[in-house]
Amino acid sequence: MRVNGWYEEFNTGDAGSFHRRPMPSDPVPSVWWFDVDRPALVLGSSQPLADIDLDACRDADVEVVRRRSGGGSVLLLPGESIWVDILIPTTNRHWTNDVSASAWWLGDVWREALRHCGVDDPVVHRGPLVSTSWSRQVCFAGLGGGEVTIRPSGSQQGDGARKVVGISQRRTRSGARFQCALHLRWHPEAYAPLLNPPRPAVSDLQDVASGVDIEVGALRSALLHSLGQADAAPT
Repeated sequence: MRVNGWYEEFNTGDAGSFHRRPMPSDPVPSVWWFDVDRPALVLGSSQPLADIDLDACRDADVEVVRRRSGGGSVLLLPGESIWVDILIPTTNRHWTNDVSASAWWLGDVWREALRHCGVDDPVVHRGPLVSTSWSRQVCFAGLGGGEVTIRPSGSQQGDGARKVVGISQRRTRSGARFQCALHLRWHPEAYAPLLNPPRPAVSDLQDVASGVDIEVGALRSALLHSLGQADAAPT
């Protein structure tokens, strides 16, 4: 289905099958939504398997898979996580050879979609990569270009921003595949026990990220609308 110039498709199933899907050799602007049917811990393309407690994952019935983009792991829970891949060819207006800035446009798209869904003051990160003690293991413990943060409701000045949209990417000679994750609810208590020592305590992950309480269908519509607006904006 094509919406606002973007090919949109919906996928539901196991994370392994979705993440083994290759990047098309001749991509068109596409939005691939994916819903897991069981919990999955999605590792970055080069993340050491030693980061993960495979016995704990097996005991918790959490599938361990590897995605085709970099960064730390992302825990996907059915009904509580949103995953979407955004694909563009190198001929697309949003393509840039500047890798550090290559996801800024997509962060702007997410910011406007979140605003449309009633999220207050989302901010797109345009600075250098922010690493923390646990960002190598946990994607949402760090912050990269184009990723989106918010401040918790009622927070005081100086309180840290919390990541709500994570973005990693796979780049080829033909295009880019931006892999995006958003949590409707953030569960550090489920995440921390799946990692091998030295691992973060639940308290270490509590405030690095936040869930966003929005309706999934509304967010999907808002993101497609925002993508169309980004395409139509003057260069």
